Amino acid sequence: MNFYFKYLLFFYVAFGSLTAVAQVNMLNDSPRFTVRGSVLEQDTRNPIPNVNIQINGGSYTTTDMFGEFRVEARKGDELTIRHKDFETIYYTILSNERITVEVAPNTQNKTFSKRSKKVRQPQFNWFIDSAEVYLKKDAKKSIQFIADALELSNSKKETGDAYEVLGDIYMYWKQYDLAVSNYQISLQNKGVNETRLKLANAYRLNENYQESIQEYSTINKTELSNYQLVTIYEGLGDVYKNINQYDNAIKAYRDGLLEAQNHLIIPKITDLNSKIAEVLSSKGEVAEAQGYYNKSLKLADNQNIKRAVQERVKVADFQNTVNNFTDEIVLRKQALEDINNIETEKDSIIDNESALTSQKQKYKIGNAYAQQNDFSNAINYLEESKEEAETKEDLIVQKDATRRLSEVYKTTGDFTKALAAYQEYVDVVDKLYRKKEQEISQATRFRKDLSTKQNRITSLESDRELSESKYQLTVEQSKRQKIIIYSLIGGLFLLLLTAFLMYKYIRQQRLANNLLALKSLRSQMNPHFIFNALNSVNSFIASNDERTANKYLTDFSKLMRAVLENSEEDFIPLENEIELLQLYTQLEHFRFQDKFDYAIHVDEKINIKDFVIPPMLLQPYIENAVWHGLRYKKEKGHLNINISQEYKDEIKITIADDGIGRKKSKALKTKNQKKQNSKGMGNIKKRVAILNDMYKDKVNVFIDDFKDEEDTGTKVVVTLKKD
Repeated sequence: MNFYFKYLLFFYVAFGSLTAVAQVNMLNDSPRFTVRGSVLEQDTRNPIPNVNIQINGGSYTTTDMFGEFRVEARKGDELTIRHKDFETIYYTILSNERITVEVAPNTQNKTFSKRSKKVRQPQFNWFIDSAEVYLKKDAKKSIQFIADALELSNSKKETGDAYEVLGDIYMYWKQYDLAVSNYQISLQNKGVNETRLKLANAYRLNENYQESIQEYSTINKTELSNYQLVTIYEGLGDVYKNINQYDNAIKAYRDGLLEAQNHLIIPKITDLNSKIAEVLSSKGEVAEAQGYYNKSLKLADNQNIKRAVQERVKVADFQNTVNNFTDEIVLRKQALEDINNIETEKDSIIDNESALTSQKQKYKIGNAYAQQNDFSNAINYLEESKEEAETKEDLIVQKDATRRLSEVYKTTGDFTKALAAYQEYVDVVDKLYRKKEQEISQATRFRKDLSTKQNRITSLESDRELSESKYQLTVEQSKRQKIIIYSLIGGLFLLLLTAFLMYKYIRQQRLANNLLALKSLRSQMNPHFIFNALNSVNSFIASNDERTANKYLTDFSKLMRAVLENSEEDFIPLENEIELLQLYTQLEHFRFQDKFDYAIHVDEKINIKDFVIPPMLLQPYIENAVWHGLRYKKEKGHLNINISQEYKDEIKITIADDGIGRKKSKALKTKNQKKQNSKGMGNIKKRVAILNDMYKDKVNVFIDDFKDEEDTGTKVVVTLKKD
């Protein structure tokens, strides 16, 4: 007893929840459609993958690597877009518009825009949207938009989108073989499960049943949304039903029904109950079929009015097959009342091809009354059906109603009306025959036009593939050429780098050699200078002038200390060199006071701290002036050292003496003196040459006669450039 109570309580709660959901869905009378969209970064237009897309009705999906998504929805549904990198976005669906969600990166800003309203027109998406707009209005125009879009396509994804829409166009116009071809091309360019589902359905409608089963079976179910998974089971059931494999059909429908119930996809629950009932009826299991039809009727009543009418008509057809004419008449009258309400609504026109026309339902009600031998009601409904069919130019229903009316009149014994009705039936058949001929001719022309356009698109695609092949070949050739060019450039770069490194190495070696040579030359200069100075000290001692020798030795030690301190430097401040010159000249003057006087003059305009000079550069010239010029002069001579500045970055040092001159001095020299003098001057020239090589002509030395007299003297001009 407790178990039975709990079972009833569970059933009550579950049924109440299901009813509540159904009532919510009943508020929206719009059919379901596919909404396409994409999520992009606002600034870079880069796609954002793995964005959560959900409809409040239960459909869920995510964006792919291109940032695109598809989701089943109805008009008025709320679209929710969630991602960790931006604030959740809500958008109300108004139609099967193509939606682009542009998200500002790392901000809260977001905007919606339709691709068909982009400023950059015409462009690929604009043509695709235009094709979808004209899909149900003008097939030729819609196909032309696809052709225009393909000319602008610059990726496989865009090509796949174009061929998918082209397949949709052919599906709507019932050109299923062309739809199959274009869905296949679409899948070659992009593998989307939505397109695979469409291809499988197109195979079924084109009666390629095994191909349809195979396509449905190869789809990876783990990648599908809940709605798509239900669609697969429903599609498989439809195929098995068409090939009379009823058990397989029922199994597929029931698998789909279970998924739909688990995820509360109410429209599919209704459809699958109805289809299970239809297959059970075909198997002859009438009682079980009746149970499923009762479920589908209840569920359809909680949906929109059109879906409810469809289900009533379907169940009425079932009641007719089991000869339950009373229930059939009740259902058809209810459907007829709803049909009249639908037709009174604005823009709700039901075409003659639909099973929901009032003339068809009146004809079937009249036929059901005739089956019950209620000829009075049968005649009334058949007359109404015939007249309404004639008004709406529905020749098929007019033919059937007139023929059935003739049979009823014949059964009731009214042969005159029976004959008249039969004659009218013959006339309607003639009209219908002529109309069918016209329709066949029009359909042939329509098919021919579509085939022509399809051939044009196929040719365009072949040209595109050829162009792409040529482009790829050109790209490959260009890549090879670039590789060769880059290799040559790389080799040249390596060669230049090697040459640069070698040049740098040689230069460093040369610098090292120059520095070594300078050091060697300086080491040769210092002993020569020291030797001459010690000779001077020795001469003082020899002459018993101890006091002068001590003073000379003291000054000499100062000079030697300074010389040794600067012996490792390439350049020293000019100020230091002047102090050395003064000290050295003073020492030489001590020794030869009776031979010459000297004067050192520095121009006041010169900032001597701004200039540098090689150490011991001037001392040899002063030494030569004293020892080889002034020393041999009969009368007292003069030594003038003048430092002047003619240019801002250059100073001139002039060492002039009025001694006997270079020629007389050379004649008086011994063989050993000539050799020593040659080495001293040679060292000076080498030092200057090396320094100029290292420091770009920093030092210049010019030697000439001082004057044109008996004692010509010598003038040395040293030009020193600023750093």
